Amino acid sequence: MNMPGQAKEIFEKMSKGDFICSNSVEDSNRKLFNIIDDNFEDLYTYFSAIGFNLEKGDEYFYFSRDEARASLEDKIEQVYRWIDILDFFKAFDNGFSSGYRFTASDIITQMKMDASLNDKLQGMKKLTGEGTQREKVQALIERVKKYGVIELENEINEQYKVLSSFKYLEQLIISVHISEEVKHEIS
Repeated sequence: MNMPGQAKEIFEKMSKGDFICSNSVEDSNRKLFNIIDDNFEDLYTYFSAIGFNLEKGDEYFYFSRDEARASLEDKIEQVYRWIDILDFFKAFDNGFSSGYRFTASDIITQMKMDASLNDKLQGMKKLTGEGTQREKVQALIERVKKYGVIELENEINEQYKVLSSFKYLEQLIISVHISEEVKHEIS
């Protein structure tokens, strides 16, 4: 087994739930992505021996675990949150996906023209807390940033970049399938 010297750094980052993305703003993360990509089989075997499954997405890597660490209710609640978040950002701009760049001011400007976008933000008080519209938007951005699907690209104008790990969320939501019979039963 040919283990790269950065295995510890990779483990420390991804064991916290972070993604390692090919289009990261940080050069060190892009380098880690390439190291994992070049050594995927060895790293997969190494990490699986200690209970972590190295998963490969479309231009991103992450860890998953076999054992259930959260209850089913907690997992469903988290999916609901991600549906709301994804819905908000897609309502802001349907092109919101990997590589997209935006600022909080862009969102606030759009909210002035689109009342439904403002309603969506108001409906996420559990995620954003109380405060001004700007504070709520910034709280939502910080939450998404914490999950590792966006990064601050330019501190001067506070521009963010959507990372390839955003595709994970899109695929998660797409994978939720509701059959026709169940659709009619949901009130």
